[in-house]
Amino acid sequence: MAAGKNRAGAVRKTKKGPLKGTGGNGRQALEGKKPTPKAEDRPYHPAGKRKAAQERLEQARGGRGGGRGAATAASSPQSRRQDQQRKARKQDDVEIVTGRNAVVEALRAKIPATALHIAARIEVDDRVKEILQIATKRGVPILEVMRPELDRLAGPDGVHQGVALKVPPYEYAHPVDLLESVLESGRTPLFVALDGITDPRNLGAIIRSTAAFGGQGVIVPQRRSVGVTASAWKTSAGAAARVPVAMATNLTQTLKAFKEAGAFVIGLDGGGDVDLPGLDLADRPLVVVVGSEGKGLSRLVTETCDAIVSIPIGADTESLNAGIAASVTLYEISTARARATAR
Repeated sequence: MAAGKNRAGAVRKTKKGPLKGTGGNGRQALEGKKPTPKAEDRPYHPAGKRKAAQERLEQARGGRGGGRGAATAASSPQSRRQDQQRKARKQDDVEIVTGRNAVVEALRAKIPATALHIAARIEVDDRVKEILQIATKRGVPILEVMRPELDRLAGPDGVHQGVALKVPPYEYAHPVDLLESVLESGRTPLFVALDGITDPRNLGAIIRSTAAFGGQGVIVPQRRSVGVTASAWKTSAGAAARVPVAMATNLTQTLKAFKEAGAFVIGLDGGGDVDLPGLDLADRPLVVVVGSEGKGLSRLVTETCDAIVSIPIGADTESLNAGIAASVTLYEISTARARATAR
């Protein structure tokens, strides 16, 4: 028997039961799973992180957030504007505005310029005289430089016409602030929103057309879109100093906020359901959305628009440049509103 205790496969039996304190291990499994917490109540979920961030923000502001409706963010207009400016600010300390019209308009608008570079032996015309007068009066440092230095400042695609102005990065407005200011002034809102425009010359042309046909502002998305650069300043012929440009963190949500405030949103596309001349545009607040040069309107923006409008063109022409399409549309809106006012 003694040898049998060590035989292969032998198992020692014991009467010892479960260890102390393990009797409740299966209790929760027997009771079933509890209800799944909401996404915003789970700290590891993106919604929970957003909620926690919002609570921290409201706590830092003394709990003054919320309550102004869908068209307005929880923070004050000033804090929203500062937030947008921080997000939009470039790593560079300055932006270079080139060209006589753009420089004189920037100085007229009292943009806080840091230096004026002017070519040696420049041909002085009325614009150059005004540039020098305003810069001298405001105490802007004037530096006489050789043309190769201006060429370097303007970049390979810049045309400086003998003058270049150093200014801080463009300070973007908040879209809702623009809408509120227009409504408070009693004017009928007319804005142009850009969906993925990447060419600064198109942005500059659209800003110029917006100023020419009575628009109150241009809205650009924060991502995948051009900002107000020196090239955009140049193409706008100084209109960027008169027409504010707002930056939207989320273009789709901004358009929805404008719609809730009473605006009618139209998107421009060659395959639109409505031709531009057949759309009644005179009596309502409007946002005109212009798509990118290649892909057109994005899917989410298209679904957000109240109507997709096309501009009739000849069969031999495939499409219109984004800046030209915006200009034609703004002209049609301006003409329709002028006719309505004359009645």
